Amino acid sequence: MASVDLGNPSNKQTVTVTGVEETLDRISQLPESLMIQILSLLPTKEAFRSCILSKRWQYLCTSVYNLNFTDADNMPQEAFISYVDSALARCTSSKIKIFQLTFGWQHVYWSQYSQWLAFAVEKETEHVELKSFGDDYDIFTLPQFIYTCSSLITLKLIRCALDKEVIIAWKSLKSLVLIDMVLDGDDIVNLLSGSPALETLEFNVCMGFRRLEISSSNLKRLNIKSWRLLDVEDDHSLEIFAPYLQHLEISGSISDLKCRLLNVSSLVNAKLTFNNDCEKDIQDWNGYHVDDAVDSCRDYHQSFIIVVQDYLQKLSNVTNLTIGTWLTEVLCMLQLEEVPIPELKCKYLTLKLHLKKLNLCGVASLLRASPHVETLNIDVATMSLHDSFCHFKLRYLAKGDNVDLRIWTSSFVFPSLKNVKIVNSLGVCLKDHFKPGCDKLFELSKILLKNATVLEKFFIVSKKRKCRRCSTDCVSQYFLQLAEKLLGCPRSSTNSVILFQE
Repeated sequence: MASVDLGNPSNKQTVTVTGVEETLDRISQLPESLMIQILSLLPTKEAFRSCILSKRWQYLCTSVYNLNFTDADNMPQEAFISYVDSALARCTSSKIKIFQLTFGWQHVYWSQYSQWLAFAVEKETEHVELKSFGDDYDIFTLPQFIYTCSSLITLKLIRCALDKEVIIAWKSLKSLVLIDMVLDGDDIVNLLSGSPALETLEFNVCMGFRRLEISSSNLKRLNIKSWRLLDVEDDHSLEIFAPYLQHLEISGSISDLKCRLLNVSSLVNAKLTFNNDCEKDIQDWNGYHVDDAVDSCRDYHQSFIIVVQDYLQKLSNVTNLTIGTWLTEVLCMLQLEEVPIPELKCKYLTLKLHLKKLNLCGVASLLRASPHVETLNIDVATMSLHDSFCHFKLRYLAKGDNVDLRIWTSSFVFPSLKNVKIVNSLGVCLKDHFKPGCDKLFELSKILLKNATVLEKFFIVSKKRKCRRCSTDCVSQYFLQLAEKLLGCPRSSTNSVILFQE
């Protein structure tokens, strides 16, 4: 509520914003520790702006224990340097909990960057995130004192380099995330041996190393998200030896990397949703000549088939398994080649499938090899995809589409399957694309209803949202129609129900 005094002889307006004043008064009555906690949750720039409110706020804003500085707002470099220097000089907190720094790396400011990180180490910071950006051939190298910071619990490095002459000693570090970094085998050994308490390790768009040997029983979770190949590399493989690992995730585009699982005997949860690219597609993206012969990439695909066979064997005892579109396509090739698939012991199976590339033959092969599955989740994506030059794989997938699944699947049942959930992810308009995929999803749903003898619930979940292209709720409408059509389909389990959630 604002009041305006129109009787002022000087003919000026006096405005009192009573609502804001009341709010500030109430906040000011909070305990000091709680006010500092609130300020620490704000972006650092906003927290320090509060110092204009009063002298008390000037004191409070210098006591924040979370600091976040980002040079991503087109701020002149000199202004950013001055801003961070000033903020750190005014900081009176005895200990910093979170220190996040995003900066445009330039050699001329090395001393400032080093001083900022020294401040974080001196304040015994527990959670550090560093992101540098700039020239691909000039990467920021961590200063030496960082490698012995004993207070670190989580560390996230983006486009940084490690000093190969320094031995790492992060005795308290539990989580390490490395993004867009070049690492060789010695770097990996240094990281793992110097982080004995490490529990979670993530590589995102990294490259360089060829073996990941994890001997610590503390490290339980490994995530590999996308992969980049160096131009000089001949060996496009990564070996993983991790006998104590319990959670493994490999996702994103990994080009033509062959990720080999040597020992993952303790795995409980495995997520393999990555996509391998055909060498023909890689040649096309890099501007090279593409051999049009259909079978020119046969050996290339056969090598990946062998890798997938090994995956299935190594993952046969996991409890929770997630499989992506690319792996179901390889499973289709295995099925057509009459290669036996080992029985899987998983109880919870998730399929992350692309509607445009939904391969029923591969999916059915996987389900047939999974008689212990109790819960099946199918996450259907509808994003746009690039066209492939690989006619060898396309020919196999076309053969898989011609398999009469009703006859083939009539010979087996899903004896343990109790719950099925189909969920759609964000994507493109269904009216212009994916009709074959929609038909396949309906066929798969019918097979599940008919062959799941103890099925209890069949969920179809779709978030209601307006399509930008057709201006209708096309995705949700389709999934509602799918649920309605399934109501009239035969079911093996008389106790099963079909539920639509929007």
